[in-house]
Amino acid sequence: MVTSDRPGRAPATDAAAAILGRLVERGLRHIVLSPGSRSQALALVAAELERSGLIRLHVRIDERVAGFTALGIGREDRMPAVVVCTSGTAVANLLPAVLEAHHSGVPLLLLTADRPPELRGVGANQATRQPGMFTGFVRHEADLPVPDDVADGIAAAAVAPFRLAADEAWDAAVGVGTRVAGPVHVNTPSREPLAGRLPEWLPTADGVAAASGSSDADATADAEWGAHYQGGGGVGAAEETPEAGAAALERGPRTVVVAGADAGAAAEALAHAGGFPLIAEIVSGARYGRHLVHGYRRLLSDPDLGGRIERAVVFGHPTLSREVARLLAREDVDVLAVSGPGEQLNLNGKTTAVDVVTVRPGDADRDWLGMWMRASRDAAVDLSPAAPDVDALSSGVPAERLGAISAELGAIRAPLDRAALVDAVWRATWPHDRLMFGSSRLVRVADELLGGKKVPVHANRGLAGIDGTVATGLGIAAASQRGTTPGVTRVLLGDLAFLHDVGALLHPAPEPEPRIQVIVGNDGGGTIFDGLEVAAVATAEEFDRVQYTPQTARLEELARAYGWEYRRVTTRGALDQALTSPVGGRQIIEVPLAR
Repeated sequence: MVTSDRPGRAPATDAAAAILGRLVERGLRHIVLSPGSRSQALALVAAELERSGLIRLHVRIDERVAGFTALGIGREDRMPAVVVCTSGTAVANLLPAVLEAHHSGVPLLLLTADRPPELRGVGANQATRQPGMFTGFVRHEADLPVPDDVADGIAAAAVAPFRLAADEAWDAAVGVGTRVAGPVHVNTPSREPLAGRLPEWLPTADGVAAASGSSDADATADAEWGAHYQGGGGVGAAEETPEAGAAALERGPRTVVVAGADAGAAAEALAHAGGFPLIAEIVSGARYGRHLVHGYRRLLSDPDLGGRIERAVVFGHPTLSREVARLLAREDVDVLAVSGPGEQLNLNGKTTAVDVVTVRPGDADRDWLGMWMRASRDAAVDLSPAAPDVDALSSGVPAERLGAISAELGAIRAPLDRAALVDAVWRATWPHDRLMFGSSRLVRVADELLGGKKVPVHANRGLAGIDGTVATGLGIAAASQRGTTPGVTRVLLGDLAFLHDVGALLHPAPEPEPRIQVIVGNDGGGTIFDGLEVAAVATAEEFDRVQYTPQTARLEELARAYGWEYRRVTTRGALDQALTSPVGGRQIIEVPLAR
């Protein structure tokens, strides 16, 4: 009898091939994998799909890092990345990313390996009750059947349920039929053997291209999802007949447009179309245009401006100021919240949710807009360094020339504060770049001081947690940097947010180097807590111990250990040079700041 060394078939591998193969046919391009025993069939198929050029594979040993990396990909692409992990605590580590994806409406698809049902609740190793672990925070969840034996060949009937499960998961993640994108959990139990020979029918690049025929349908679906994600349904033209779920704004009420996180271009478009003042957070993607209001926090507290608002139209998720929260909670203000993929806004208990906003024909209230624009000009802050005195620098009078040189050197060597830091990063970032703000004190400084600029901005403001910031930025870089596409991804965050996600710095050698700058404003602890009530009642020792959390971590040594380039800058000139020099890989820029 002759035996073969070729490995046999395994139902777990066939099921994994059916699920991932179908997801690739639907448009999947990124898989983030955390290795494990129970998930080895999914991992084997993912490796083959990468070898075939069908997907990009990102391997992360920490499941929390993997979840936020996939979240960053979904933020940038607006299409789900798949996270693959083994059973047990590995699955639980995905919860923070799932919560953020749920509250901010980011597509995300979890494929979690599991023990078969007979090994749940009986003390089996690395087994817990995974089905339902994310109930209430996912758009769809499924506990798949254990795959049966699959004979050699296509075995279409045997794998059909798994292909169907992939279709249902993909549709739910991107919001097909509901326009409410978000996270999806598919639990995949299996029995031994946990991996076997790959099936002959696993998709190939040629096969996927032939099966798709034309990409027009997918492009249309992507465009629709992108428009909804960026604008929560968009802005209708004034002369169109309003559709179901649309609001046709009457002229008259004193109106402002509020753009929170992920509002996108639709907020600016409505402000422009209606002649309304635009209150746009720095993380909104709408902080530009002629109607942008500078210094909006103080102006909202002005009884002659904020106190006279009668109507507010809200895009995205506002989170950065108490003044906006108070405005949207007022009972005397008619609040319309344009529906987006994230959690629906209703701070005053009577907010109207709409899908599309139109503006009825008529003249804009120029007096109302003019009041805001004049106040905005007065509130604008110019953080740019003073321009060199060219005449004095070229003067034949030694005293004048030396004075100009001294002033120029003083500007270059000026120490950095938070305002100069956020200004330098904002100025260095352009439309081909990506900017990620961490949930640190710096994002609030940026929101208070920075002017308008149309650049792609990201932030995890669904729950505004500090976890996963570096990983999310790496996911954004992976999704945005395709081939020769130019641009740098910058992550601006505080020292505690950086240290909270230090595990994300580990980058597998075989994977392409992202062009990324992680800029850490290091003030030695959590100065964002200095403004809390506890700071006024606790002793200095108590406050430092339980709130400020002082730290003395050596970031340079961390960077060296993880293989990142490191720079420490203390002046504006050095920071500008670091931000604008060519970036060929991973950089950490540390900026020491005073408390």
